[in-house]
Amino acid sequence: MNGDSAHKIAARGNIVSGATLKSSLELDIMREAGRVVAFAVRKAFEALEHGITTIELDNIARQAIESQGAKPGFLGLYGFPSTACISINEEIVHGIPSDRIVQSGDIVTMDCGAIVDGYNSDHAVTKLVGFSSSEKHGLISTTLGSLERGIQAAQPGNRVGDISSAVENHVRKSSFEVVREYVGHGIGRDLHEPPQVPNFGPGGHGLVLQPGLVLAIEPMVNAGSWKTRMADDGWTVVTEDGALSCHFEHTVAITEDGPVVLTVE
Repeated sequence: MNGDSAHKIAARGNIVSGATLKSSLELDIMREAGRVVAFAVRKAFEALEHGITTIELDNIARQAIESQGAKPGFLGLYGFPSTACISINEEIVHGIPSDRIVQSGDIVTMDCGAIVDGYNSDHAVTKLVGFSSSEKHGLISTTLGSLERGIQAAQPGNRVGDISSAVENHVRKSSFEVVREYVGHGIGRDLHEPPQVPNFGPGGHGLVLQPGLVLAIEPMVNAGSWKTRMADDGWTVVTEDGALSCHFEHTVAITEDGPVVLTVE
């Protein structure tokens, strides 16, 4: 779930202080929370096909999290009604699962979190259902590549802005645009902690990355304009121009040896 929540937490790329550094024990717990949510998203997307509903996908994710002795991180957060945010096509983030049927050719994003012993994880993956256009494949590839560049830039001694710049520079090689109104964030006992992690902006600015800092790095990339609007349900954020959107996210720990992705099995 994004750092600019559906409660309109002011993001807009501002970098704030007050980030917490995690101990090795806390990082071990967060690694387990990351494993759980990665497992849940994988299990849900194993069932992703034409004809399934988004609430069925949500139920699979919830069962997978609870079967591991963890708690869904999003359920009830700020009043959100489901385990996962599931967004389709022009929906960017915070889509509410429902009886909506997934169609062949859809781009589907699942953004999900798990809590283990009071510590959060946050993870988003976008998948294409069936066969589709080269534009959709390109959008997914570009977004995933931008996440990988952002993670590579999350080196101790670098700054948050170096992550932002790496993401934006990769996307700018394409015809796509980075969403500016929603950003990544620190994570730990709270799902949303300082600092905010924009997906755009110059390098060399913002909080210095130190071992023990944990970030949710999450580029959101649109096939058209970067501008967004809120749907009538008050949660789902969509592209202003109706263009397709894509979203990937990993929870990443900064260590002395470099960035470590926690949201993997």
